[in-house]
Amino acid sequence: MHLFWFLLVGLVAGWLAGKLTKGSGFGVVGNIAMGVIGAFIGGYLFRLAGIHAGGTIGSIIVATIGAVVLVIVVKAIKKV
Repeated sequence: MHLFWFLLVGLVAGWLAGKLTKGSGFGVVGNIAMGVIGAFIGGYLFRLAGIHAGGTIGSIIVATIGAVVLVIVVKAIKKV
């Protein structure tokens, strides 16, 4: 069940990141991947800042922020 929620948070975060960065999305699998990787990035950044976000909404926020950072980096690399 934990894996299901992890993937669901990743999907939501990836979709939100695509909307916030005005992207066209990466498809369901791509959105999950961006959200899951973004969750790790967001978790790392939040830990560095000393911020703890708990619960499902907090997890989605952290994962979305991390996914937005990831999307911005990917877009910057694609331009080069």
